[in-house]
Amino acid sequence: MKYEPAEIEKKWQRFWEEKKSFLTKPEGKKSYILEMFPYTSAQIHMGHVRNYTIGDVIARQKMMAGYSLLHPIGYDSFGMPAENAAIKQKIHPANWTYRNAETIRRQLKLLGLSYDWNREVITCAPDYYRWNQYFFLKLFEQGLAYRKKSLANWCHPCKTILANEQVIDGKCWRCSSEVTQKELEQWFFRITAYAEELLDNSGLAGWPERVKIMQANWIGKSIGVEIFFPVPALNQTLSVFTTRADTIFGATYVVLSPDHPLVPEITAVSKNRPEIESFLERSRKAKDPEEMVKEGVFTGIKAHNPVNNEEIPLFLANYVLAGYGTGAIMAVPAHDSRDFEFAKAYNLPIREVILPLPPGERVGGEGTMQAAYEEPGILVNSGDFSGRPSEEGKEKIAAWMEQTGIGKKTIHYRLRDWCISRQRYWGTPIPIIYCKKCGIVPVPESELPVILPRDVSITGAGGSPLDIASFVDCACPHCQGKSRRETDTMDTFVDSSWYFLRYASGDWKDKPFDPKEVNFWMPVDQYIGGIEHAILHLLYSRFFVKTLRDLGLVNFNEPFTNLLCQGMVIKDGAKMSKSKGNVVDPEAMIKRYGADTVRLFILFAAPPEMDLEWSDHGMEGCWRFLNRVWNLAENLLPSAQNITPTSPPPSRGRNKEKEPSPLAGEVGGGEKEFRRCQHQTIKSVTEDAVNRFQFNTAIARLMEFSNYLSGATDKNDISGADLSEGLKTMALLLAPFCPHFSEELWEKLAGKPSVFSQKWPEYNPEFLVETEHEIIIQVNGKVRGRLKINAGVSEEDLKSQACSDPKVAALLAGKEIKKVIVVPGKLVNIVIN
Repeated sequence: MKYEPAEIEKKWQRFWEEKKSFLTKPEGKKSYILEMFPYTSAQIHMGHVRNYTIGDVIARQKMMAGYSLLHPIGYDSFGMPAENAAIKQKIHPANWTYRNAETIRRQLKLLGLSYDWNREVITCAPDYYRWNQYFFLKLFEQGLAYRKKSLANWCHPCKTILANEQVIDGKCWRCSSEVTQKELEQWFFRITAYAEELLDNSGLAGWPERVKIMQANWIGKSIGVEIFFPVPALNQTLSVFTTRADTIFGATYVVLSPDHPLVPEITAVSKNRPEIESFLERSRKAKDPEEMVKEGVFTGIKAHNPVNNEEIPLFLANYVLAGYGTGAIMAVPAHDSRDFEFAKAYNLPIREVILPLPPGERVGGEGTMQAAYEEPGILVNSGDFSGRPSEEGKEKIAAWMEQTGIGKKTIHYRLRDWCISRQRYWGTPIPIIYCKKCGIVPVPESELPVILPRDVSITGAGGSPLDIASFVDCACPHCQGKSRRETDTMDTFVDSSWYFLRYASGDWKDKPFDPKEVNFWMPVDQYIGGIEHAILHLLYSRFFVKTLRDLGLVNFNEPFTNLLCQGMVIKDGAKMSKSKGNVVDPEAMIKRYGADTVRLFILFAAPPEMDLEWSDHGMEGCWRFLNRVWNLAENLLPSAQNITPTSPPPSRGRNKEKEPSPLAGEVGGGEKEFRRCQHQTIKSVTEDAVNRFQFNTAIARLMEFSNYLSGATDKNDISGADLSEGLKTMALLLAPFCPHFSEELWEKLAGKPSVFSQKWPEYNPEFLVETEHEIIIQVNGKVRGRLKINAGVSEEDLKSQACSDPKVAALLAGKEIKKVIVVPGKLVNIVIN
């Protein structure tokens, strides 16, 4: 029989479906394996193939190791791409979404993934997003969901809010008009209430260190001092947060964000009002912060530095963010590079208050510095604190300011509360009603879900598509008066922040999940996905679990015990994209080579965490490997259907007699090499694939094992029974990587399915001891022969055997041996004149 992957893969996919092979059974020791679910774009790409294949390998091995497995799949289906497609293709987002979900489902099944399809979810279904609304109401009750004014991207011609992704070079993606910032009432989740707990990594031991660092940087905990700068012209005190209290005597101006609450009051009283208003207009245009030129304007107002009562100018500048600290900074240009750049541009004083420690060459005198000095050093020009080390001064100055009331020690976080409001259609409606009499009124739980209406006009212009009477007009749940529904929908990150809990609950109607089943399966034992989700998705998921824990709905603290972030699949050195013309279609590759070859290559070409360069040559190599193993089995088993585990085939090798079990005590010398190679393969594959997820090296070891079996067969150095046993070992170890191929191979060898009903093989350490070594013989550093020796041979015997080798002895005839160098277990180098 020729290896025909298309027929074999259909056969085993039918078998798994009929036998319900991957049905979840919550019993015994559990393993919850989860890949980040796909967005319902047109079809899967090679990045998806890699993600899901990695998860499938882990899941199938766990199944063979005796675990009760939960391995689900679903579709992340709300969001802007569907709405954009609706506008472009004149198709309803729901039709586009469900059509794509059907395509993705079919493609995932082609890969032979071990999913429990009974637990499939799609987030745009009312029976799913109903629970988004339920969670919103629970957070609202706890004060963790609230409404406040916030800036958003606004396109005036389209009369609509734009997501950041819809702003291209500061212009609207649809009409190319300039996008400005507009203040709107929006809904937020109070994630900052969990900032300190989200910084706690004690439950993330199985996460990559770089992901934990990325999350910590995003949360951005800063310990410092809030300093109070009097502003006499406003009869106000300006609060400034700094982590560098040691530089306070070097503050030569103060800067506010354009969005600081005091800006309207400053503008109203300033003599520089026209310049301020012009600057504010420019600053409200959407721009990439990385490309933004530092720009500011003097307000015409001065503040007082509280440590020396010096008058210093008050500026507005675009390099100060409203969301960090207090939205105001004290500018110390001598010791901060951003302040230095701004001070140079606006001809502002630069005063050194820290010199290098130990004393070295100064960066420059006052007014002559070429760059800011940002390292620790010795304080100068700092009143009574001069002469102290700056790190010591930082603590002393902070304590002094707190004692005198001109400042207070405090902690700030870069993390901002999560804005969940989206001014678009394709998302979960926020379950809030606005009543003129009763104010903000939550929709009663009994009236959930608030259904997203289908009969809407989606054009991308003219405000929210939900702002139609049939949706908006309603009665107040409290007074029954005429009221309006909220027209914002939720950020799609809400959908993906708890989907893993829905999977873990089966078909649960009356609550978002069954707490008993969720508490059995959770947390997820292994989560797999791209590094691009390292911050927001993972942070929001952690936040959600902690809020649900505090609501008494779950009994665990973290959603994911272990995390694996796989690299991208690239071609010609670049990420695959249609514009670059380097896209590889997974379905075309499956049709050409079969799913198992595609899976094998995607796992073999690179370690999971690294980017993978697509290679047609690599695909061919994996195809040839599977065919070699297939042909070994075909040649061994001309009548495979008649072979059973207890009736091995006739021997094709020298050892005609029945061989002992691989776990038997003594074995003959001719069989020792087979046993050693077999058990070393089991050990290496288990350590690499199971313990370290180094699938590429595990597959390389299987390729070496197949080469050994082929070579031994060609040389008649292996019995038929051993070859059969070796191929069974190959089928078991290859099963997670190439499940269809391995099922077929196992059926041929064992006479019945399924390879996944077998236990993962274990190695016997006794067979790993090498009884022979191959030693290279060199003469004057050049290889002249090879020698098989028994382990433990003495160095003198080794030298004698090397010199007695016929080829070497001929070279040594009549020559003086100056010395013999022995590298134990590797080589003998004979040095002659």
